[in-house]
Amino acid sequence: MAVITISRQLGSLGTAVAQAAADELGYRLVWRESINQAALRAGTPEMALATIDELGLLGLSPSPKERKAYQAALEQVMIELAREGNVVILGRAGQAILHGEPGVLHVRLVAPVQVRAKRLAEKHSIPLDCAMAQIEASDQHRRRLIKYFYNFNWDDPSLYDLIINTGRMAPQAAAALICAALSYVQPSSQSQE
Repeated sequence: MAVITISRQLGSLGTAVAQAAADELGYRLVWRESINQAALRAGTPEMALATIDELGLLGLSPSPKERKAYQAALEQVMIELAREGNVVILGRAGQAILHGEPGVLHVRLVAPVQVRAKRLAEKHSIPLDCAMAQIEASDQHRRRLIKYFYNFNWDDPSLYDLIINTGRMAPQAAAALICAALSYVQPSSQSQE
């Protein structure tokens, strides 16, 4: 029973790749529902919205106590999902929360910023400069969250087992690489160097 975490840059086709990998493997895809479970457990529904609000448009500012309660609940939900296995976890700092856990493949999806901006502009019918601003804000938000909660650098390649550039790759091809790499993940902590 394996687990895949997928960290992605905005515009790098993360949702499509995660869904394709989950479909190919017959795994469950978990994404925002883990946030909702954690927020309900912690009694901090506002924190769930703040976590999703990468651009800060909602103006939510949960207290440090709410953040801590939410984070503890999110970690518990993530660990439970990993124990169940056969799951693809999209985002939510899975690469940090499950860092070092056996049987987990940590994937990072990236793409050149111009490609990401073009995809976002086309998807939402917005000007390219607005898409660039959203990408910059999203990247900063994700970097800050990983640093704040886990003291990891989101861009550190050593956090990931596989980094895929989706700039010129279709989601199905990226998913196929993930599925192939999964067979090489060590199921126990006795992995070879």
